[in-house]
Amino acid sequence: MWPRLVLLDRDGVINADSPNYILSIEDFQPLPGSIEAIARLSTNAIDVAVCTNQSAVGRGFLSPDTLNAIHTEFTNQINRAGGQLVGIYACPHSPDAQCNCRKPAPGLCRQALLDRHVLPSDALFIGDSQRDLAAAAAAGIPAWLVRTGNGASIEATQPAHQPVFDDLASAVDALLAIELASEIVTGKFGTGTNNG
Repeated sequence: MWPRLVLLDRDGVINADSPNYILSIEDFQPLPGSIEAIARLSTNAIDVAVCTNQSAVGRGFLSPDTLNAIHTEFTNQINRAGGQLVGIYACPHSPDAQCNCRKPAPGLCRQALLDRHVLPSDALFIGDSQRDLAAAAAAGIPAWLVRTGNGASIEATQPAHQPVFDDLASAVDALLAIELASEIVTGKFGTGTNNG
């Protein structure tokens, strides 16, 4: 099944982004259909992990404990919808830390691949920013763009072959349609026959 692992940016892809950061559980507002989309990936045997820059920690605006509480609530919402995450990879550093985990650096993506024993070609990254696409490219992972968050503002700057979707739910719809078409072609789905 392709891909084995889907990596997601968080703010602007799963939840509404904010110029003032997501600093509390109350600030975390899932975008319509995003939690259910993650659950649909899980129920179709596709692992899902999150790779997110959270510089509010490094800037002193957000404590690690509060970030963990936000992610616990987020994970619980996914679990209640029937899905699960295999990991949340968060870079807590400020931009001047020059770390290898803050996107567009590929550190978060590479760690997720390593932990799940997945090749870059067997993964997919879905994000809303140029740094998401760059991090995925640096890790050798194919990437899709969504128009939520910052995606609509950078869409015009992308090459013609860059896949772009309205939101996470529509991207997952497209991905699962590809999976279904592949199963039909290979004869793995249902009792469909090729009448030639």
